[in-house]
Amino acid sequence: MLTLPRVDVAALCHDARVPTDARPTSRSLPSTTAADQILHTLAGVGVQIAFGLPGVHNLPFWRSLDSHDRHESGIAIVGVRHEQTTVYAADGLARTTGGLGVALVTSGPGAANTLAAVGEAYTSGVPVLVIASDVPEKLRNRTNPRGLLHESADPGSWFRTLTKAVYQPKSVAELPDAVAAAISDAMTFPRGPVYLGVPADVLAQPCAALPLPANTVPPHPDGFDISRAADMLNGCSRPVIWVGGGAVASGAAQGIDALTWRIGAPALCTFAGRGILPTGHPLLVDAPPHEPLVRELLAEADLLVSIGSALDGMTTANWSLPRPRQVIDINVAPSGNYDPDVTVISDASLALDALTIRLRSREPWADAPFRVRDDVRRTIYADPQPREAIALVDAIDAALPTDHVRVCDMSVAGYWVGGYAKAEHPRRLLYPVGWGTLGYGLPAAIGAAAAGMPTLAVVGDGGLAMALGELATVEQHQLPLTLLVVDDRGYGMLRFDQEQAGHPERGVDLVGPRWSSLAQAFGLEIDQPRSIDDLQNALAHSVLSAIPRLIVYRGALYPPRTTSPRWDEPARIL
Repeated sequence: MLTLPRVDVAALCHDARVPTDARPTSRSLPSTTAADQILHTLAGVGVQIAFGLPGVHNLPFWRSLDSHDRHESGIAIVGVRHEQTTVYAADGLARTTGGLGVALVTSGPGAANTLAAVGEAYTSGVPVLVIASDVPEKLRNRTNPRGLLHESADPGSWFRTLTKAVYQPKSVAELPDAVAAAISDAMTFPRGPVYLGVPADVLAQPCAALPLPANTVPPHPDGFDISRAADMLNGCSRPVIWVGGGAVASGAAQGIDALTWRIGAPALCTFAGRGILPTGHPLLVDAPPHEPLVRELLAEADLLVSIGSALDGMTTANWSLPRPRQVIDINVAPSGNYDPDVTVISDASLALDALTIRLRSREPWADAPFRVRDDVRRTIYADPQPREAIALVDAIDAALPTDHVRVCDMSVAGYWVGGYAKAEHPRRLLYPVGWGTLGYGLPAAIGAAAAGMPTLAVVGDGGLAMALGELATVEQHQLPLTLLVVDDRGYGMLRFDQEQAGHPERGVDLVGPRWSSLAQAFGLEIDQPRSIDDLQNALAHSVLSAIPRLIVYRGALYPPRTTSPRWDEPARIL
């Protein structure tokens, strides 16, 4: 069993702009391989865990591991069962800690297997470094690029539209600049994945210590833009704040709280922004903007301040939500949506510090925004169709401590938890709404759990089927992970789509496993509750036992209003 290092999450989240100061260009280390020095460099910027799958061309990364799969740099390599999981797990760790996620894969098909997960990280702005081997440079034939095992003409080309940058050093001499730039690019706002491809023979060559990345500075706001934004806010009467994942990445919780109180504005959070203000905060509208009550509040506002959000189609119901007359966009890059009146290009924390001090204080204009959450729930409970689903969410909230990580897959249960579960802390609710990659839940939960965070993965039977092999990873490393499968014997959301469209059900019904046999095969404890009360008890027991556990709940849940077939559904009078 791999003994994983306990990741100092608080330190990583305090300032995740790695690196933050001038660094020495070299260290006094023994002459080792390039693979060893890459790991030393990663350790130098705070990486403690990498996720990997060995192959014939990337074995140098495993050469120097001890019997606990730990490198002399202190980095532990968590071995997984599919290359896609290396990136999903790195994504889950990065979202949970605020640090850099690292995936180690082999050449050719190994690298290609990561692409769906890389796309999710890119769309969601998650800093992940994919380090892939390539075929030996000394054997490569440029005129016949299919002669070697795993060879392709340009593997980096697969990643260019899904990453911030691609680096493919061809020699040890090119390695220092490439490694430093790859790390820096991934962690520089706006963050995202970076691909680093290194030939197998280069990885195995002797190599001196590599330089750590140069200092990176987050973008500071322009004074003129801040003044324009302040004038607009001081001149409006009903402002509303829209908070996205960029504010979480910036560590802007204190600034968001200060702004809401200064201008008396209700605050809405996107899926990625949830937890930056805790459930119960007096000015937090803790319900998705797709809900009619939240739409009504947006329609009353005369100014929207968007902070760290792309204002994307999934969170705005394809831009059909009411648009206040004026919009201020605060982000590290223009969102490109909603045609803002003022755009402030800046790190969210720095912009809020500069902006809030310029604003006049006022009383809240909306009546008790925090009550919207309870009002929405009462409406849902009064409707027999979604009642079971919201009861499942409440059972999770009641059973799990607030600091537990909840990882949602693209499943009906995941949609409910992602939009409606309590969120007391930032970085504790992970939801792949960026690219919408089915199969994210279990692999990303492995990343969070590997960081030492007790984790619940909420998945459907269809999505789990894409990563069943990772149950072995969970058991082998004894990760603090509970896997909740809501089994509706198929792709429940797609089944609902077909029903709404009046189409026959085709391709959405699935044969599932015998769950008890599956759990036994992987050595997992299992519960199969038959009611919501039993589910809550099973979750509470899992928290207390703190060992890997599979919980299977059989049910066909009705989708929430956050799903596109229900976006235009009128409010029900019950």
